[in-house]
Parts: sequence; C-alpha cells; structure tokens
Amino acid sequence: MLSHVYVGINNFEETLPFYSALMAELGARQRFIDHHRPWAAWQPAEGIRPLFIIGAPYDNQPAACGNGQMLALMATSREMVDRAYAAAREHGGVCEGAPGLRPQYHANYYGAYFRDPEGNKLCVVCHDEHHGAQPD
Repeated sequence: MLSHVYVGINNFEETLPFYSALMAELGARQRFIDHHRPWAAWQPAEGIRPLFIIGAPYDNQPAACGNGQMLALMATSREMVDRAYAAAREHGGVCEGAPGLRPQYHANYYGAYFRDPEGNKLCVVCHDEHHGAQPD
C-alpha cells in the first residue's frame, strides 16, 4: 500500500544518528544518504519498498510536527520492539509509552511509543503472538 514515507527534519546531522540506530534495530538497510540536500532513506532488508525517508522539507520551510500524527513501524518480534525502543532512547528519543502489550487494540499488540529528537511521534509494534520464554 505504501511507496514511501517522508518525515521532515530540521536538524539533519543531529537527528540522523537517532534514525540510523532505530532502522538498524528494525533490520532496515540504508538506501541512500545525502548530507548536502540533506536527506536519507532506508528500505526493508528484502525488497526496495516502502522507503522510509528523513530530510529537509522540499519547500524550504521549517518542518513541524502535527498533533495526532504518528508513524508506526513494524517489528518482527517483541524483542525487536524492546531493542528499537532502547536504541531510540539512547539516541535522544523521548518516551511516549514504554514497550508492552496494548490489549485495548488487540490481544497480541505489543508496542512502544516515543518521539524523535525533533518531536515526531513514532511507534514500533509487533502484532504476532509471543513465542519466547514465558515470565515466571
């Protein structure tokens, strides 16, 4: 359904490490990076779409976050959600909801919510049933 997602960034060099770490934990690979434009993109480990792109707005106006807007990124396991959340927090992400089950959405919804260093709200979510070790 999606070709690409573009997130406007004002401070590219300061925000790039956040997204590089997050995308690495999600298994995405770098498609391109251009520090002069500036912009960067990642793609799935397998295939070329959808692209996830960060960069300066095309109209040269400041990027701004929208209230109620959020981008949810897919994880293949609950452990991946935990690792992505930790990487986001280590690179300037602000907690909007620690990793955990959200049964109000559905029984297996395991997600974490955070904002990037520029205030964009993101979620990393796994929809699959957990098959790991059960807590005591």
